[in-house]
Amino acid sequence: MPHLRIGEPRVPADIPPVLASAGADRRLGGPYAAASALARVLVPRAPLAAVAAHDIELRAIAPDLAVPVLRTTLTETLPRDERILVPAPQRTLRVANGFAEFVREAVTEPCTFFVTSYAEADPADREVIDVLVRRVPRLTVVTCDAPGAEARDEFWVGLWAEGDAARYREAVEWCQERGCHEAAVELGRRAVFDVEAADPDTDDWWAIIHATAIGLGSLKREEEAAELLAYARARTTDPLRQSTLAYTDAMLLTRHHDPERRDLEAALGLVNIGIALCGLLPDRENRAVKLGFDLNGKALIQARRGLPDEALALVEAAIELADRDLPEGAQAVHRMVLRANRAQLLAARGDHGAALADLDAAIGADPGYPDYYIDRGNLLVRLGREEDALADYEAAMKAGPPFPEAYYNRAEVRFTRGDHEGALADLDYALELDPGFVDALVNRAGLLAARGEYGRARADAEAGLAADPGNPYLLCALGQVESDGGDVARAWAAFEEALRRAPSLAAAWAGRGMLAYELGKLEEAIADLDRAVALSEEPGLLFNRALALRAAGREREAVADLTRALELDPDDLDIRLALTG
Repeated sequence: MPHLRIGEPRVPADIPPVLASAGADRRLGGPYAAASALARVLVPRAPLAAVAAHDIELRAIAPDLAVPVLRTTLTETLPRDERILVPAPQRTLRVANGFAEFVREAVTEPCTFFVTSYAEADPADREVIDVLVRRVPRLTVVTCDAPGAEARDEFWVGLWAEGDAARYREAVEWCQERGCHEAAVELGRRAVFDVEAADPDTDDWWAIIHATAIGLGSLKREEEAAELLAYARARTTDPLRQSTLAYTDAMLLTRHHDPERRDLEAALGLVNIGIALCGLLPDRENRAVKLGFDLNGKALIQARRGLPDEALALVEAAIELADRDLPEGAQAVHRMVLRANRAQLLAARGDHGAALADLDAAIGADPGYPDYYIDRGNLLVRLGREEDALADYEAAMKAGPPFPEAYYNRAEVRFTRGDHEGALADLDYALELDPGFVDALVNRAGLLAARGEYGRARADAEAGLAADPGNPYLLCALGQVESDGGDVARAWAAFEEALRRAPSLAAAWAGRGMLAYELGKLEEAIADLDRAVALSEEPGLLFNRALALRAAGREREAVADLTRALELDPDDLDIRLALTG
């Protein structure tokens, strides 16, 4: 679908008929000013099945349409102060993809979406337009930075004129719940610094501060978040608020997007301050919730410090605290998160039965939340229960807007079961949803190389390396492509660089080893394949080492490798023929 950028707000000639016109100015229509206008035109004329299939996306983009709620989450049913889950930055991309699929179903003839004031569009609206351009062939999008005839939403207009504290809080939290972090940050900072819509003695001011800091962290702007928290810290002596600030600062340091900027020791000190301040809170229920948060945060820090047993004890203490001091049924999302976190720690220590029980409980608490289906599916794969894992991945696909990770994970299961066509289809769709999904590019590049589609494989490897320079898995894929294409020097360089960056990557040792084998450098090949097998005893690696050993005249060792490979994969005909031939 073409995307035409024009200078004047006039519909160009020689384009398909205009289906909808919209102004994208976020100050007049909010984060989805343009997308919501398109939704208002399409929903009344779209097939009911299409509306039903995309109810979540349509309600996020155009809540005024009152689309019936068919899929929902536990969070949406709870009071605002219990909605503790913050959407990931990819949430708006998922919504955009779901909306694009709705538009694709609703638009039956070539048509045009004309958007003015594009320069003032929120990033969430721009993301929708980008996805429409990429995924809806029948729709031409024309954008113009200049303003045109603009629809006004009085709520958003009022914010930019003279919004009060309560209205700013409502807007910031609305944006946060939908993952529109750019909008939450812009409005939050405006409320605190530009219009001084509230003062530090009010709950509204603190809610805005917290949501804005969380939004900054989600946008990888942790230093700005820390500055905002420092600004707030100087304006209160309240123990609850100081405890919350300490916890939030600790999580910023723990989860910093730049690993070099993480500081687990400082984070531990901050979260301990938060825990100590919780002891000053007079209300038992309030103390239980806040202390539970801090114990859970400290568990994350200790897990990352290499202390999984202490992390598990902290999460269990938080669970016991909630069971003891909170009314039955209160803080359901908080309890669900604690069970899911304990599941991860239990699984890491090999207590799979208890981990599954916790994930079952988390999913039972909120069947509409897709992430825990992914977690349980991953655990089921480790347990060899592939059919059950596939069911979980497919449940995640149905629970919410398009979820690339669910298709990526299903592709891995399909590949291991020999369904390479199904795996490729899943990877294709995952990358249609998110072209920058590096892990999917890695796997598709490898799969395409194995199929002999070297041009597509090279394109995936290079696209992935453009997004993540130096990724050793992508370098391995590139090395394989270059090797199969006959460019030995480039293949060798790719494997060398992969090993420099990841010396424990078995695939890199195996790739360089097989390249050495093809060049007749048998001892080098065997040495590299020895390293690969030591890191990962897989049938394919054993088979390849057997080839090199046999070529070097070391038949007894070759037979031993083939025998072991056949034990690991009794159905592999190539291994059987090599052993008996």
